[in-house]
Amino acid sequence: MDKKVRAYAVISGRVQGVFFRMETKHAAESFGVFGWVKNQNDGTVEAVFEGDKRSVGSIIKWCKEGPPLAKVKKIDVKWKGYKGEFKKFEIIRNSEIL
Repeated sequence: MDKKVRAYAVISGRVQGVFFRMETKHAAESFGVFGWVKNQNDGTVEAVFEGDKRSVGSIIKWCKEGPPLAKVKKIDVKWKGYKGEFKKFEIIRNSEIL
């Protein structure tokens, strides 16, 4: 079993209005990753991913491309200590969990 990790990511480029959050949720669920994703006012998408190292690495790799309409220019990832606080992967909108 892989080590459990947590990654905080900010994705820049054309990442809003292109189903990035919804597709990230689907991808995260397929990789068995928990956490959340949300749009930021500055046009970026922010996400927290938790799970085994291989799965979190897979969702980060996926985010470098994103869904078909996205044009990802940059992804900044900060590795954090695993907390295990999530039971699923959620989309956050206007401070509400969808």
